[in-house]
Amino acid sequence: MGCAEDEYNVALCTGIYLLSHTDLCKLLDNYRFVQWIRLLIISMLLLNYLGQTGRETPLMAAAIFSAGWNVFESAESLEKPLNWLLFNYYLTTCLQSSISRHRQMLEKLFDMNLVMKAKTIREFDKQFTSGMFGYRTIDDYYVDASPCRKLKSIGIPVLCLNSLDDVFSPGHAIPIETAKQNPNVALVLTSCGGHIGFLEGMWPRKCTYMDRVFNQFVQAVFEHGNKICSM
Repeated sequence: MGCAEDEYNVALCTGIYLLSHTDLCKLLDNYRFVQWIRLLIISMLLLNYLGQTGRETPLMAAAIFSAGWNVFESAESLEKPLNWLLFNYYLTTCLQSSISRHRQMLEKLFDMNLVMKAKTIREFDKQFTSGMFGYRTIDDYYVDASPCRKLKSIGIPVLCLNSLDDVFSPGHAIPIETAKQNPNVALVLTSCGGHIGFLEGMWPRKCTYMDRVFNQFVQAVFEHGNKICSM
């Protein structure tokens, strides 16, 4: 495998973790229909993309679920002892695993010993992700990656569903006041639901609240698409 192909594969492999990656965001321009993917990362990428493009997007509308609005606050929440034990440490090892096969090449650019010793996502981002994509500091990366800073620029109808007990997106960091100032944004908050959970009933075996909201939103978009485009 050639060096150029190696570099492309590393960029592709690690780029999905870059929450502000404009090239990944622009991939959305190639699709008239974007598959709904239940991932925090995709939600944040889509919000950042919509904040960057305003009305200059082929998308008619978007539904966002359990987005992390402020990366600093998300990192802080995930570093609390219980959250670190349940989520943070495991996710960090997954990130390390995703780049380990490229270690020989990456050692030319990074201190891979420090990267592989990271115990939190923030440490991994500091040692690897921010530098990989040209950010001077991890703070620069986290500022650029936080969708709360671009919410006011969204130019198409967007429905955002968050739970106040989501450890990945703590309730106090949800930009409620900013959302109120943008008529294109509808922010729906629930008191419980966790991260991409929103289960209902004593025996939650059927569709979730999130599923119902998504289905109703999509139906409304298709039924009133012409009105939406003329807004």
